[in-house]
Amino acid sequence: MNSTTKTAVTLGSFDGLHKGHTAVISCAFEMQKKHGFLPLVLLFDRHPMLTIAGKSPDMILQPELRDELIARLGAGKRIVSFREVKDMSCREFFEKILIEKLNAGGVCCGWNYRFGKNNEGGIEELKALCSEHGVELKVTPPVDFGGKPVSSTRIRQAVESGDISLANSMLGREFRYKLTVVDGQHRGRLIGAPTINQRFDSGFVKPKKGVYASVTVVDGKEFPSVTNIGLRPSFENEDFRSETCILGFSGNLYGQEIEVRLLQYLRDETKFDSMNELSEQIGRDAEKSAEFFEKRGGNGNV
Repeated sequence: MNSTTKTAVTLGSFDGLHKGHTAVISCAFEMQKKHGFLPLVLLFDRHPMLTIAGKSPDMILQPELRDELIARLGAGKRIVSFREVKDMSCREFFEKILIEKLNAGGVCCGWNYRFGKNNEGGIEELKALCSEHGVELKVTPPVDFGGKPVSSTRIRQAVESGDISLANSMLGREFRYKLTVVDGQHRGRLIGAPTINQRFDSGFVKPKKGVYASVTVVDGKEFPSVTNIGLRPSFENEDFRSETCILGFSGNLYGQEIEVRLLQYLRDETKFDSMNELSEQIGRDAEKSAEFFEKRGGNGNV
């Protein structure tokens, strides 16, 4: 970034990059059109609650995927150490980070933004500092869905309860995760449905156990798929994982980082009495998933 280039800095947690967050980021692009400011998303190196309380809410978007989505939007990003700023006053944060480090000509944030040590400052304090330093401020109103503001907490609850349609509506895209494919028991091949197994990272939100219509991305290509999340009750001694049957794909993906996106909750986990029953059910699940794949819209909802 050229040291003379003014930036339009977006402020917030951006932990889920949901519709409320993208509304804030869109304001930075408005400032770019108006003033030529460079849109810039300010990110912390860790969730603030991890430093303050020693524990943070479960992630609904991995940092790697968050950064990919920000890049696709066309915005730049700057990561700042939260430990560096957590004890700064509102003025210190504004002057040392936004002005000196980021050369802000504009600032964009949500209606409930807080900053400064112990969250002492809000919109009024930010407005006064922007006015003093000749910085343009744009505050976005809440983005509502179902009569309530979209939030990471609501999305997390929707994922945990299996309401992926609601989660996707608030995200504005498909809920997703990108994980390493680990070696499984190869039992899927015995019933004509080879699968990829993935273990969730510690601290990542756990979707409700069950079977989902999904999309799997391999080398940039999207495939319809069926994903079982949970313990696979038809088999013994299984750990919590994601197991995905990719429709129309054949190949070895062990050791690769593969992205899976959930479209729709299909059914609860079921223990089958025979491999034949399980195979027949997987066939029915595959048909439904292919239908959802064809009907899905740009926001990930059917």
